[in-house]
Amino acid sequence: MTYIPSLKTKYNEEIKPALMSEYNYKTVMQCPRLLKITLNQGLGKAAIADKKVIDKGIEEMTLIAGQKAVATKSKKDISNFKLRRGMPIGVRVTLRGERMYEFLERLVTASIPRIRDFRGINDKGFDGKGNYTFGIAEQIIFPEIDIDKIDRIQGMDITFVTSARTDKEAMSLLKQFGLPFKNQQK
Repeated sequence: MTYIPSLKTKYNEEIKPALMSEYNYKTVMQCPRLLKITLNQGLGKAAIADKKVIDKGIEEMTLIAGQKAVATKSKKDISNFKLRRGMPIGVRVTLRGERMYEFLERLVTASIPRIRDFRGINDKGFDGKGNYTFGIAEQIIFPEIDIDKIDRIQGMDITFVTSARTDKEAMSLLKQFGLPFKNQQK
């Protein structure tokens, strides 16, 4: 018996039929789905000054995502920042399949409720093509991170790539998955 994440089951049994009826799709293939989740953490000046910051970032991101993270390298030289092409300046990881659904479930149920003074996720992070990005100010909201062992608090960006054609469809999909968007009062 293989393991199937509960959000994947929820998508197939509840979310897909709800979206089919809401947008009157003719086939199941038109229904938007979550393709991948990308986590990105720019370490900036700290990475230039101390090479251990990149190793620590990779270690933390690997714990958070449950998958090995990789260092991102600079694409060009910027002399004002003492930056050379090919120097590591950040950490990223891309999640697909089961790991993506597991991370999304941990994000919605355990991590987002730990954000201080949380009033909902801003709905202005859509790109016009059905993808959504939002930032997290502190990596300590994830239960996998031990607060006593971190050197410095870092933020990160989380991007949800969907197959939706419009932002409205993508927002409906992400709301069904449980992302707590701010209430719009217009």
